Amino acid sequence: MNVHATPQRTPAETALIEAFGERLGLLPGDSEVMVQRDGAIEMIKAGFPTRRIESWHYTDLRRLLGKVPEFDATASVRAPDPILEGSGLVTLINGAISGKPSVAEGVSFASLAEKLTDGSAAAELKTYGSDDTIGAINAAFVADGVALDIAAGTELEKPVELQNLQAGGQTHVRMVVNAGAGSRAVIVERQSGEGAGLVSSVSQLTVGDGAEVTWLIIQEQPETAQHLAQFKAEIGADAKLTLFIMNAGGKLVRQEVHVKVSGEGSDFQLRGVNLLSGDSHTDVTMVLDHAVPHTGSVEVVRNVVTGKAHGVFQGRINVHQVAQKTDARMACNTLLLSDDGEFSAKPELEIFADDVACGHGATVTEIHGDHLFYLMSRGITEKSARGLLVKAFVAEVIEELEDEQIVEALEARLDDWFATHG
Repeated sequence: MNVHATPQRTPAETALIEAFGERLGLLPGDSEVMVQRDGAIEMIKAGFPTRRIESWHYTDLRRLLGKVPEFDATASVRAPDPILEGSGLVTLINGAISGKPSVAEGVSFASLAEKLTDGSAAAELKTYGSDDTIGAINAAFVADGVALDIAAGTELEKPVELQNLQAGGQTHVRMVVNAGAGSRAVIVERQSGEGAGLVSSVSQLTVGDGAEVTWLIIQEQPETAQHLAQFKAEIGADAKLTLFIMNAGGKLVRQEVHVKVSGEGSDFQLRGVNLLSGDSHTDVTMVLDHAVPHTGSVEVVRNVVTGKAHGVFQGRINVHQVAQKTDARMACNTLLLSDDGEFSAKPELEIFADDVACGHGATVTEIHGDHLFYLMSRGITEKSARGLLVKAFVAEVIEELEDEQIVEALEARLDDWFATHG
């Protein structure tokens, strides 16, 4: 007889399960929403993923997420100025909308709490599979967020900034954006706050036919925070999505990217910058589906690792059998500035079509001694020379965004990080 022992629950698993029972009466939702919440908490009861789960192989959540803080509705944090000047603002503090959102003409706004209450958000809470732990945590506890609809043909002159601020405790938020056919928009998703909080954040984007969206994710959580996030998008025909991710904070960070290229002639661009320090653990995991012919994608991720930090990039591109003429390329480049730092890269291609142009690669290196000597021989101090080389390595992918205001704002955040960790 085979006896399979059930692993003892971790303090984090136990705390979330108990918190769900305590908060269930406070969470908005009709019967359909509650069905989704019940399913989500059952996934949590089954246990967090370990290294045995392939998609979590480099991030053993059961071990890394040791404890979670309690909910604290009284905690507050000051909302910072927008990253891009003149942006329309939607601010959430501890997962709840704060103040009156400022959105442009052509953009309709609704709170997610309203959509949960009337049940129209029930389908959005569905998890994508048995390893969707982030989706399950968020679906179980999310009580508010934003739903934005950009009307077809609308060209937003100013960016829209979605600020998600945590002040300690737990924060669970969801952002749903629909960019109508032929629309143009820049969306800034800002993740920051104070204290040792646990954050789950799910962003869902639909890019209509012929639309063009640039979405920036700026994650600057304090060094004690635990940040679990998802970005999910579907791209229509002849549409373009440019996604830029900057991770520059957090103790434990998992940023998932799930994109489906579902319209012919569409294009997906990902640029990522991971700035890792201390003993932090940051994981960016992407799954990209090319599901139709004549589509393209390019993903470039640059990583800087200092101290005892550990970074992860898992990128999988699935080219379906019908997706002929797909052009998909992916690269992960890492600069190690410490003997104690680590970075794990796992680029993958799964191709079922026979007429495609696809490739991937990964590199890990240190600062080149000849480059350092060249700068120092011209009177630049070693520290300044190292800083220039590191910044040049990272800034290259930022400059590909081509928008001067965005590039300047992101380079300013680079300078702030280097001033502290350089």
